[in-house]
Amino acid sequence: MAVYEMIPASVAPVRQQGIASWLRNNLFSTPLNGVMTLLLLSLLVPPLWSALDWLLIKASWRGDSREACVAGGACWVFIKVRFAQFIYGFYPDDARWRVDIVFALTALHLAALMIRPIPGKRYWALSFFCLFPGLAFWLLYGGLGLPVVETHFWGGLMLTLVLAIVGIVAALPIGILLALGRRSKMPVVHSICVVFIEFWRAVPLITVLFMASVMLPLFLSAQVEMDKLLRALIGIILFQSAYMAEVIRGGLQAIPKGQYEAAEALGLSYWRSTALVILPQALKITIPSIVNTFIALFKDTSLVTIIGLFDLLAVGKAGLADPNWLGYSVEAYTFIALIFWIFCFGMSRYSQYLERQLNTGHKH
Repeated sequence: MAVYEMIPASVAPVRQQGIASWLRNNLFSTPLNGVMTLLLLSLLVPPLWSALDWLLIKASWRGDSREACVAGGACWVFIKVRFAQFIYGFYPDDARWRVDIVFALTALHLAALMIRPIPGKRYWALSFFCLFPGLAFWLLYGGLGLPVVETHFWGGLMLTLVLAIVGIVAALPIGILLALGRRSKMPVVHSICVVFIEFWRAVPLITVLFMASVMLPLFLSAQVEMDKLLRALIGIILFQSAYMAEVIRGGLQAIPKGQYEAAEALGLSYWRSTALVILPQALKITIPSIVNTFIALFKDTSLVTIIGLFDLLAVGKAGLADPNWLGYSVEAYTFIALIFWIFCFGMSRYSQYLERQLNTGHKH
């Protein structure tokens, strides 16, 4: 009996397109496409050139006062003079080295966790989640040999990162537990999780921050004094964990029923099957939604301005209130927007990289 083998079809090598070929194939493939391309260029190039001219070409870069801003473009001297305040807020000058160490250690841990070739992920994760928080708090706040810097001196990008990183790291595990609780068959656990999630999702974050700053102390004993930053963190974590729970629950519902049955057939307990079989798949599916929630949280940290915390945006507003620098709000908000864009775009790009590495979407 003859055996026939499937001979794979030969694949022609993919040729690298040059710039001229790419333009011809994508922008000028037909006369109509060429006309539309030229029309769009005529509409976009003039404003883009004007923006570039104002931002870079005619901008003022050198100097220490507004008298140096005479070129007719953006006055980046304002950002240069206020740069330290944008980064550290009102943190004492002689103690800013402590913030720099925390920045460096945070970048080191995140790089070790996110870059695949770096070995020892388990130990880096243990250090980041168990050891680093205590060390970072000691360096930023002080005590045990370091001068104490109260949290009302914290501000700028430093405070924004503290709110965002603590909120992200704490909201994810709480959200996972709430998602599992909402799908639980135990009526009490299910009801508590449903009430918690629906309550926090129905309240605006700005209201949550007001409640944490004004209402929460009313329910505590007069002898108990809770720091304003801590109250804001608690409100942000509770609010964000409710949204995270719904994201995770969507991933859990997307897992085929056969995966649950396969885990039961292997004799795995509920927690082992959840941790080893179900949850990894759910988290992989929901990577875009999780990162989208993280990005929203990072941007929402600017709302703490309303309760008197000087984050990056509030520090920029404070700088604009200086009589010596009136009228440079465009430069300030452009710089702040650039910082937010860098962090948010970085999270978005890493999300796409992680999806490709984990083959999210089950592409063949």
